[in-house]
Amino acid sequence: MRIVSLCPSNTELLVALGLWDDVVGVDDDSDWPPAVDTKPRVGRDLNIDAEKVAALQPDLVVASLSVPGMERNIEELERLGLPYIVLNPQHIDEIADNFRLLGSACGVPARGQEEADKFLRKLETIASRTAHVTYRPTLYWEWWPNPVYTPGRDNWLTDISRIAGGENLFAEVPTDNVKTDHASVAVKDPDFVLIVWCGVPVEKIKKEKITGRPEWDQMSAVRNNRVHILQEGYYCRPSQRLLTGLEALVNLIHPEL
Repeated sequence: MRIVSLCPSNTELLVALGLWDDVVGVDDDSDWPPAVDTKPRVGRDLNIDAEKVAALQPDLVVASLSVPGMERNIEELERLGLPYIVLNPQHIDEIADNFRLLGSACGVPARGQEEADKFLRKLETIASRTAHVTYRPTLYWEWWPNPVYTPGRDNWLTDISRIAGGENLFAEVPTDNVKTDHASVAVKDPDFVLIVWCGVPVEKIKKEKITGRPEWDQMSAVRNNRVHILQEGYYCRPSQRLLTGLEALVNLIHPEL
């Protein structure tokens, strides 16, 4: 097959399924595995050049709706009559469903089932480590700083927070993404602040600009040095790499384990 991936998480799922050689194009934001730089690029994940996609003559385009605004890409694929599937997991166990769906669509259903089972087994193993913790710190995740976005109830980071032995600060809000502000976060006074700005490398984020926010000067996480800048590739992308982020989070908030 000739496969084009339109977002980083889809590229990572295709790698896990052993389909890397069938990938003929990727979005500009895909950065893993390192060999991704050998593939033709078709634009940013929110602004895909559908004409470039069409020129690659794909048998299948793997699209996504994991970020608001990606709907425009689907409209363009429809306009050009390109064959596609859409992956849009909200909860972490739905990534196993994505493995099955993608494996079937690409002609490797057995491999899709195998990767789904492996993903769920690993998830259960990690969950067993934290099942009996009594201290469950509140975690404020920041997707984006301006305007401020954080995950709500229907988001894999809420699942990750719970499995790691914590609680997402905005878990009660019945949506996937919550628009908030620094003052509202300060009122909730989280135990940890976890910065995972989508598409921004950690070295480009200045911690002092975050801890120096005037609304946060009395916040527990700031006073206790619990503001952490994390690799967004392990938290912002619904792929198997979330498990690496999950294990790291357990070590961060429950070092006793």
